[in-house]
Amino acid sequence: MELKDKLLSSFLAFEENVNMNSDIHDIRSRAIKDFEEMGFPTKKQEAWKYTSLNKVLKHDYTVFPKKHDTIDYRDVEQYFIDDIDTYKIVFIDGIYSSHLSATTHEKIDACLMSSALNNSKYKPIIDNYFNTVAPKESLTSLNTAFSREGAFINIPKNTMADKPIQVLNFSTGNESALLVQPRNLIVVGENSHVQIIERHQSLTDQPVLTNSVTEIFADKRAIVDYYKIQNDNHNASLIDNTFIEQHRESQCSVHTFSFGGNLTRNNLNYYQKGERIDSTLKGITVIGGKQHVDHNTLVHHTEPNCESHQDYKGVFAGSSTGVFNGKIVVNKEAQKTNAFQSNNNILLDDKATINSKPQLEIFADDVKCSHGCTIGQLDDEALFYLRSRGIPLKEARALLMYAFANNVLESVKIPELKARITNIIALKLGVNVGYSL
Repeated sequence: MELKDKLLSSFLAFEENVNMNSDIHDIRSRAIKDFEEMGFPTKKQEAWKYTSLNKVLKHDYTVFPKKHDTIDYRDVEQYFIDDIDTYKIVFIDGIYSSHLSATTHEKIDACLMSSALNNSKYKPIIDNYFNTVAPKESLTSLNTAFSREGAFINIPKNTMADKPIQVLNFSTGNESALLVQPRNLIVVGENSHVQIIERHQSLTDQPVLTNSVTEIFADKRAIVDYYKIQNDNHNASLIDNTFIEQHRESQCSVHTFSFGGNLTRNNLNYYQKGERIDSTLKGITVIGGKQHVDHNTLVHHTEPNCESHQDYKGVFAGSSTGVFNGKIVVNKEAQKTNAFQSNNNILLDDKATINSKPQLEIFADDVKCSHGCTIGQLDDEALFYLRSRGIPLKEARALLMYAFANNVLESVKIPELKARITNIIALKLGVNVGYSL
C-alpha cells in the first residue's frame, strides 16, 4: 500500500482515538480532504523542482507507534543545550516525555499542544490562532489532519520569558520506519520576548520521516528569536514548515543550522501585517555525502516602512545537493520597504551541487530591495597565505569556511548555543578549532 493510501485509511481510526472539540474535528476533516486532493508534492511543481520525495516516501512508515519507549537523560544529554537553564518540552516518538521535560504555566505557558487543544482555558487562543496562518498545502494539510502533539508556547502581553525554551523531538527506532508529525503553536503577546531552540534527533539507524508544522504569531512590538538545529542521522528526513505572522513593530528572527539528515526541506514563510516590522532569516548549511538540504523562503511585505534580511550560507562536499529558493514579495502599498536577500555557497567537490533561485516581486515604486547569489570554491590565494604562516591545509580550509559563515553566527544571541554550533561545524569539517568565532 502506498503511503498516501495508508494515511487516508488511517485517518478515521486516528479521529476515533483522539478526543477533540467539534471545531478541531472540522479543521481535521477539511485538511485530510485537501491532502487527498493534492497528494504529496512532486518535482513537477516549481517549488519542488529540485527536491524529490520519492526515495523518502518508499518506506512502510508506522503512522502510530505500537509501543512507547523511555529514554534515560544520560542517553540524550549531548543533544540538550545544558550550559544554561531552560524550559524543556521533550517528545519521544511523538509522545510527550514528562521525565525529560521541564514545562511551566507560571507567567508563561510552555507546555503541550494536546493540553491546549482539549482545555477550555485555551480555547480563545486556539480559536484565534490554530491553523490560521498555515496555508492550504499538501504537507501542511497532512500535518493538520494528524496533528495531536507538539509544543504550545504562549507568552502573555508585557512578558519576557525568564529563560529560553528548548523543544526536542527524539525517535528511538522501535518501529522499522516511523512517520511523526509534531504541531507547534507559538503566540507571543504585545511587548513580549521569547527565545526558542528546536531540534529533531533520531537515535536509530531506522528510517524516520518528520513532517513538522510550526505557527508563530508575534503581536505588536514582540520579539521572537527562534533557532533550529538540524544535525540528524543519515536515515532521518525532515520536512519543516514554519509560518510566521508579524504585527506592528515586531521583530522575529529564525536561524536554521542544517548539518545532518538524509533529506531536509525547510519551508519558512513570513507574513508582515503592520508597519515598522523587522524580519530576519539566516542559515548555515554544511553537508556532505549524498545529503540534500532545501531552503524555501518567503517574506511577504504588505505595509510600508518594514524590513527583511535574508542571509544563507552553504558549504557542500561529496555528492551533496543544496537548494535555495527564496522569494520576497512587496505589495503596492508597502512603500519604503528595505528588503535584502543573499545566498552564498562553496562547493568543495566536483560532484556537489547547488541550485539557487533568489526572487523579487516588487509592486511598489519607493523601495530599497536587493538580492544576490554566489557559487564558488575556496580562495586559493587566501589558502596560500594561511599555509605560508604554518597552518596545515585542513585547518586553513576550516578557518576560511568559519570566516565565510561568521556573519550568520555572530547574530546568534545565546552564547552557549553559538559555542555549540561552532563545535558542530568544526566536527563537520573534521578539525579541532580551539576558539569560537
